[in-house]
Amino acid sequence: MNILLLGSGGREHALAWKMAKSHHCDQLFIAPGNAGTVQFGSNVSIGINDFEAQKNFCIEHKINMLVVGPEEPLVNGVYDFFKNDDALKNIVVVGPSKEAAQLEGSKAFSKKFMQRHKIPTAGYAEFTKENFEEGKKYLLLHTLPIVLKADGLAAGKGVVICKDHHEALQVFEEMIIHKQFGDASNKVVVEEFLDGIEVSVFVLTDGKDYQIIGHAKDYKRIGEGDSGPNTGGMGCVSPVPFVNDVFMQKVEERIIKPTVAGLQKENLVYNGFIFFGLIKIDNNPFVIEYNCRMGDPETEVVIPRLQTDLVAMFAAMDNGTLVDVNIYTDEKKYATVVAVSGGYPGDYKKNVQINGIADAQMNNDSIVFHAGTKQVGEDIVTNGGRVLTVTSVAETISDAAKKSMKVLGQIHFDGMYFRKDIGYEFDKERES
Repeated sequence: MNILLLGSGGREHALAWKMAKSHHCDQLFIAPGNAGTVQFGSNVSIGINDFEAQKNFCIEHKINMLVVGPEEPLVNGVYDFFKNDDALKNIVVVGPSKEAAQLEGSKAFSKKFMQRHKIPTAGYAEFTKENFEEGKKYLLLHTLPIVLKADGLAAGKGVVICKDHHEALQVFEEMIIHKQFGDASNKVVVEEFLDGIEVSVFVLTDGKDYQIIGHAKDYKRIGEGDSGPNTGGMGCVSPVPFVNDVFMQKVEERIIKPTVAGLQKENLVYNGFIFFGLIKIDNNPFVIEYNCRMGDPETEVVIPRLQTDLVAMFAAMDNGTLVDVNIYTDEKKYATVVAVSGGYPGDYKKNVQINGIADAQMNNDSIVFHAGTKQVGEDIVTNGGRVLTVTSVAETISDAAKKSMKVLGQIHFDGMYFRKDIGYEFDKERES
């Protein structure tokens, strides 16, 4: 099987690493890829939203499967583009239709979907420029803190938790009137604040059946002790100690099953991953958000833990046999730590030379996944805010995180920074 994978981050490097292991994978191409993905396939200079170029490439290289890494092409309708074209319609597309991808592409759409199917989530209201004054009154009467979310895709930065009403009004105006996130904040969703601990659960579905492939806890804040501004993710651990059988049964019965049943009931075509962003409150799960693809850096712990052939799972999803797939996961603990450019999540430099990767990759218990990197001649240089992730396996989360940090200690680029406390709340004493 010839496979085209869209994307260029750590998620795509992890997916490429996993798919290349499958005996179902003959040739793997990554568009556009990074300096790490080239170890497992051929990088192709095609943009993730350049559907016409993807079409021509797929025809020329006899592509059998398209795996979509990031959310943007899904929300922009890459599934529909392929399925509505006679030359492409037989290609297996791993990702939902444009309509179904609104679960991530529109916060308002996903909240209404959850309401219709009685899926537990925070109470909310939505506002636009048209009812802006009404929104201001609503905010002044709202309990604190208040969560404001840009309705559309905002590169993970469209959520603000406001601690007082004055701040909420300022953020509200910034989003809607001053278009802080462009068209993404034409509509703003105001939510009640849920206080608990977050966890993400990942499912592969054909819109009828599903398989749970893993769960993880992400660390979003730039600073240690979960301080400072939000990022795309500074590290991740899996399995999460508090996610026991009782909690997962609640997740499945109250959230996953009604979500998949809702997709079917509403005729939303969905062939791909659902990322359930959850929060645990008094041992009960609530949905914070849906994503219509795997997370990053969650993929870098979930996929190495998964022992089942990923390409075979995609094929089963396509041919209606997903329900028969046996899912196997490693019971050991995995931790990934992300190395970022100096200044991230603000301004940062690109094209900074990275040293030590070759030696770091020699460690048997650790994998170096590239994120924002590119090859320039013989050198590997930085090409983004999140540059590398190192995933390690051990008997405890604490030891896995220490291994990842030790490997990162062998790598250097000017301005390099990583958190040294990933998994801090799950130390050896807490795990035993």
